[in-house]
Amino acid sequence: MHFLVQSVPSLSISRIVTIIKSITAKAVFKDNPEVKKQLWGGNLWTSGYYANTVGQYGNEAVIKEYVQNQGKKYKRMYRGQLKLAEEF
Repeated sequence: MHFLVQSVPSLSISRIVTIIKSITAKAVFKDNPEVKKQLWGGNLWTSGYYANTVGQYGNEAVIKEYVQNQGKKYKRMYRGQLKLAEEF
């Protein structure tokens, strides 16, 4: 899953990631309680993450298109498995 996030300098990247993981996990488990039972330990997310920055002159439209198209190939490959990506 990819996110393009704009934030203020007072929030660390790790704090932003923690917030995103918490909100999305709660939403998935609320709407799909069976998912929590299928996951070992009930954890939707792993502890790791990758983050990068985009300068003020970065082309937001190009990045947004790249992020939006990332999942299309994998949606076709894993059709019929847990359908979590469609919830967001």
